[in-house]
Amino acid sequence: MTVGVEWIDNHCHLDDESVVETLAAADAAGVSTLVTVGCDLASSLESIAFAERYDNVWATAGVHPHEAKHGCDGLEALLDHPKVMAVGEAGFDFHYNHSGADEQKSAFATQVGLANKHDLPLVIHTREAWDETFALLDAEGVPRRTVFHCFTGGAAEAAECVARGAMISISGIVTFKSAVDVREAVEVTPLERLLIETDSPFLAPVPHRGKQNQPAFVSLVGAKVAELKDVEIADVAAATTKSAREFYGLPATAS
Repeated sequence: MTVGVEWIDNHCHLDDESVVETLAAADAAGVSTLVTVGCDLASSLESIAFAERYDNVWATAGVHPHEAKHGCDGLEALLDHPKVMAVGEAGFDFHYNHSGADEQKSAFATQVGLANKHDLPLVIHTREAWDETFALLDAEGVPRRTVFHCFTGGAAEAAECVARGAMISISGIVTFKSAVDVREAVEVTPLERLLIETDSPFLAPVPHRGKQNQPAFVSLVGAKVAELKDVEIADVAAATTKSAREFYGLPATAS
């Protein structure tokens, strides 16, 4: 992998049992900054605790569509924490339907409102729900900074995201042989609208597919994006790092 470049993993899920080793491996791989993401009140508090403990870790606070049935009580109080940089992940997931459609819609709308109220980025999870996602955003008002994390759509969905001023975050799925649509989306989306992530510990990129993912592997996502866009890996690292800092309001160096 290219030496001397800086990466940001803009979406991961840290775990207490492996965090020291995970962060050491990320640092060795040139990953300067990580954003660890909340999926309910408890995991949001855990994300904040990691961010308090480590200078180069930042947090989000949100309610994942799987957890929407539990509501969003207590979430807004977390948004004033100085290391909480975004609301989410929030959205729709009609693949598993762990929460009902109405519960998901309510929790998603609440979090769109919180992102707008606090002028914070919104991190969106959408699965098998593109039409519903776009409709809710259009009705509630797309936050000024919005990202579709772990993007799984194609060129048409990417265009709809970009038309709404949103960023598209690419995960290790882009390296999977079956992910033709995602690769087409990367090819047609301007580099300045792309972010990269691992979504670790899930979705390890090739050649680690089937193993536990980690932030150190974000460079493999970046390398695939560089291949698809026919640019240097260092250019993808520079562009996505700059975009992630601007999107989340992160400092130029770890503080």
